[in-house]
Amino acid sequence: MQGKHVIVSGGGSGVGAATAHAFADAGAKVTILGRTESSLAAQGLSYQVCDVTDHQAVLDAFDRAREQHGAINIVVANAGAAESVPFARLTPKALNAMLAVNLSGVVSCWQAGLPDMLESGWGRLIAVASTAGLKGFPYVSAYCAAKHGVIGLVRSLAMEYARKGITVNAVCPGYTDTPLLQRSIETIVDKTGLSPEDASQTLVAGNPQGRLIDSTEVADSVLWLASEATGAINGHALSVSGGEI
Repeated sequence: MQGKHVIVSGGGSGVGAATAHAFADAGAKVTILGRTESSLAAQGLSYQVCDVTDHQAVLDAFDRAREQHGAINIVVANAGAAESVPFARLTPKALNAMLAVNLSGVVSCWQAGLPDMLESGWGRLIAVASTAGLKGFPYVSAYCAAKHGVIGLVRSLAMEYARKGITVNAVCPGYTDTPLLQRSIETIVDKTGLSPEDASQTLVAGNPQGRLIDSTEVADSVLWLASEATGAINGHALSVSGGEI
């Protein structure tokens, strides 16, 4: 990773922050993107304030990152959000919001970084998807649809750029101990009356290891997919879920 320029969206907390620090520790030049400047600044890394649902804002952020650290070699599309609602009450607005951040945001980030990779003949496009991209979960149909879309995008682009020195892969974590998950637990508590501990247990029940995934485990998987050792791994959705799927 020495000297490579890596951009990580959603880098202000959780998996994104862990991933950004893993790359920085490996010698990469790292730029993190996010909507909240205070969270980005707290990471002690170069950052650009950016909402991935705004395509032009993404392009502009990538241009500013290039000015600071040079051509982009690796893009980790990590920014995401999940909202729980029964399908019968899913509105077009809520559906489009889930697609915008979880799918369109990946497209925008990858399109913004791709030209440098094509010019150099080497690159890594990596999405932090979810086991929700590999199977269904109740009450998060829009989120699952978006994450399944990410896996389809990965498989398509892997074929499109297979002879350009660029690999395209996804990491699919199970329930991971992040601020996003804590909000999900709060929602379960609010809707069911369960204690936070019991709500957490309902989430880990699907993991044969009986635990939440740690952010660093996801980050290490992303770092591996970005390495030279994985040049033949392309179009793959890597499950990091303790055997859930």
